[in-house]
Amino acid sequence: MTAVIVCAVLYMVILERDRLVEFAAGFSADPAEDAATGDMAEDAETLEIAPDETGAHVVHVVARRSESAIAENAVRLRGRTEALRQVNVQSETSGLIISPPIRAGAFVEAGQLMCEIDMGTRGAALAEAEARLAEAQSRLPESEARLAESRAQLTAAEIDNNAASRLSESGFASETRAATTAATVSAAVAAIQSAEAGVEAARSGIRSAEAGVDQAREEISRLQIRAPFEGLLESDTAELGSLMQPGALCATVIQLDPIKLVGFVPEAQVDRVEIGAPAGARLASGREVQGEVIFLSRSADLQTRTFRVEIEVDNADLAIRDGQTADILISTDGIPAHLLPSSALTLNDAGALGVRVVTEETEALFMPVTMLRDTARGVLLTGLPDQVDVITVGQEFVTDGVAVEVTYEELTQ
Repeated sequence: MTAVIVCAVLYMVILERDRLVEFAAGFSADPAEDAATGDMAEDAETLEIAPDETGAHVVHVVARRSESAIAENAVRLRGRTEALRQVNVQSETSGLIISPPIRAGAFVEAGQLMCEIDMGTRGAALAEAEARLAEAQSRLPESEARLAESRAQLTAAEIDNNAASRLSESGFASETRAATTAATVSAAVAAIQSAEAGVEAARSGIRSAEAGVDQAREEISRLQIRAPFEGLLESDTAELGSLMQPGALCATVIQLDPIKLVGFVPEAQVDRVEIGAPAGARLASGREVQGEVIFLSRSADLQTRTFRVEIEVDNADLAIRDGQTADILISTDGIPAHLLPSSALTLNDAGALGVRVVTEETEALFMPVTMLRDTARGVLLTGLPDQVDVITVGQEFVTDGVAVEVTYEELTQ
């Protein structure tokens, strides 16, 4: 029963308000008070909508006269820090470690000894190679002397052959002697060829011996594993007495100064990023850093269709570590935008985001906008003229073409 009574009262108050007022007027003791009550109701109905001079109804709204300004339109990425260089320093030969280990976290200079391997018999192998080289070098003068002797014999044989040939032609010598001297010349030529081959063999032996010496020395140089660049050790070096094999890890060295910030740019924004552009980042620890873009990939990732970008940041104090999460902002060319309160935004019948503005004919008009970003003072919007009157209060009560009476915020502040 209570619910039925309440529904009846609400029906009379909302839908049958005029009849209820007339019914109550019959019991009013003060006609003047009734007239005042009627005037108040009429004023309430015309508070927002009132007729203008031509008789058409206008809507009272509050507007802001906004002018565009250049706003920074940075590319926002989420990425991580990455060491400039990281190398696993490995052994190239086998043997026992004879150097004490260097503990992880230590700073090493370029060329600093990290692991040393026992020489073993490599010293003897070098001495043997050097002895072979000396022996090969001693054979060369002997071979060159034989070559010189053979050339002298050839010269003498050619002189005898010429003399025998002339005497034979004049009848003063037999043809047998001429044939003998010619054979001697041929033998001398063969001896020269053999001597030249001996010289080449001696020189080849020297080169082979030199290669053996170089190989033995290179093998000895591999016994000392040194840091390829200055950096920090990410692991202990090989322990004293441990057996190293080719490819075994001596230590991992990373270089953190400078350090890189690595992110991935969506293909829709890749054209806005340029090499050398200033950039900044906020690390997960709260630290803010600045640098510049040093690399932008020309090839997209096949899975994410994004492009790798690298930013170089100074890290002289080595406080930034490898693998920290970073919110990255890459500076780009600014664009004109309007700073407006978020409450001024509205939607049209098609669901498009925009604002309603006041035209020169003092009528409402919907304009679509693009939100650049949100700030503590409002939202930055693009897509509007350089100067525009934006309705900030009452935009939900007007549609395109509706006449408005404007009160500007500048006049009320």
